[in-house]
Amino acid sequence: MRSIGTTALSVFPISLGTNVFGWTADKETSFAVLDAYVEGGGNFLDTADVYPHWATGESTSEMIIGDWMADRRNRDSLVLATKVGMLEGLSGLSPATIRTAVEDSLRRLRTDYIDLYWAHVDDHDTPLVESLAAFDALVREGKVRYVGASNYGPARLAEALKISDDEGLARYVALQQPYNLVERGYEGALRDVVAAEGLSSTPYFGLARGFLTGKYAPGVTVDSPRAGKAAEYLGTEHGRRTLEALAKVANEREVAPASVALAWVAAQPTITAPIASARNVEQLQPIMTAAALTLSAEELALLDEASRL
Repeated sequence: MRSIGTTALSVFPISLGTNVFGWTADKETSFAVLDAYVEGGGNFLDTADVYPHWATGESTSEMIIGDWMADRRNRDSLVLATKVGMLEGLSGLSPATIRTAVEDSLRRLRTDYIDLYWAHVDDHDTPLVESLAAFDALVREGKVRYVGASNYGPARLAEALKISDDEGLARYVALQQPYNLVERGYEGALRDVVAAEGLSSTPYFGLARGFLTGKYAPGVTVDSPRAGKAAEYLGTEHGRRTLEALAKVANEREVAPASVALAWVAAQPTITAPIASARNVEQLQPIMTAAALTLSAEELALLDEASRL
């Protein structure tokens, strides 16, 4: 288990992403994935009110998780994270939007508190102090334990943290942003802010939309909603070089490339738990393997060098 920043939240090294629940994984399959994740020691669920509204027209992921927790009676053993700011009709981070969205999420999740409530996207139209005050009120009321920032740039994240400190408001404890072997933009000013302020990162796209699972190769057709974007990496020398190094380590360790790719992210500075999703129990297996996989200094160096632009 790892801690999120300086909080009391202790989480499994891999967070289970649930954006596929109700979309490419039906309710029964989603329950099976959740059961297998928990049985393997997992406790950190990542969802959002917008998952997968774009496909179902409903906040299906939260609804499925809520039904599952109610059926399994395991809410208090989980670290539950959801988000506000990107749902159609409830976009942005105005105080009214945050208040409405959290009540809706609590109802769908069938719980009276959220462990980690994310600002899903930075809202430049609402003063930061207003959004932070709204989050602070939720913390004081016990409806939210901690708040985090998703998709914030370094300057805005630093500004938000300063406002919280100056005004005595609940501060963001974690950052969520894309980060993987072929998308390493996090390494720089953004990571510097996270490190300096004592935050943690729980990055998404740890497998680069599936590209780092090993199923993508020249001439191979992959049946996935994300295949088009993932396949773009194949057209670059950087992408092919990264796959070669990933395959080398995976073959030597006798594990799936996805396990190595996630283990690499988890081993990076400031990272607490990369997020990975699974549409079925079979896809979950390499994710769980990654949580127990410790790469050597030589393996980390090989992957680092191969994946640098």
